[in-house]
Amino acid sequence: MPDTTYQQLNKLRGSKTLIVGIGNTLKGDDGAGSLVCRRLEGKTCAELIDAATVPENYIQPIIKKAPQNLLVIDAIDFGASAGTISIFQPEQLNSIVISTHTLSPRLFVDMIKEEIEVDVYFVGIQPTQTQLGQPACPQVKEAVQQLINTLAEIFPPEK
Repeated sequence: MPDTTYQQLNKLRGSKTLIVGIGNTLKGDDGAGSLVCRRLEGKTCAELIDAATVPENYIQPIIKKAPQNLLVIDAIDFGASAGTISIFQPEQLNSIVISTHTLSPRLFVDMIKEEIEVDVYFVGIQPTQTQLGQPACPQVKEAVQQLINTLAEIFPPEK
């Protein structure tokens, strides 16, 4: 994980943060966000929502939780090497994101921000293969593990 990505995430240490994973685990690398959420369970004090392929179903629960920060983790095609992790602001999404989901990530965030004040960060993992029935590639699996380790360190479980 690039130092700048770690530094951006580390600034959120100690804040009320909600992590939302988006993705379809049946479509290879596309499941990266969901995998991070599932594997973080019990390893972090941050609240977790595995929104899978229907993030729109979680808009109201997110609003009710009213986090200070919302981390949305998803496979995002931003033209980098497989497994590259990068953080995007919502306003950057229109021009770069190739999404496999029915509701655009930008619209998802805009609907939440209409109701609550929250800082939103998209954590994108560059996919390679998103074909149905394929496993995640080794680079994306490694990126998922790096992100789990980093988030567990920044948001350690409460004792």
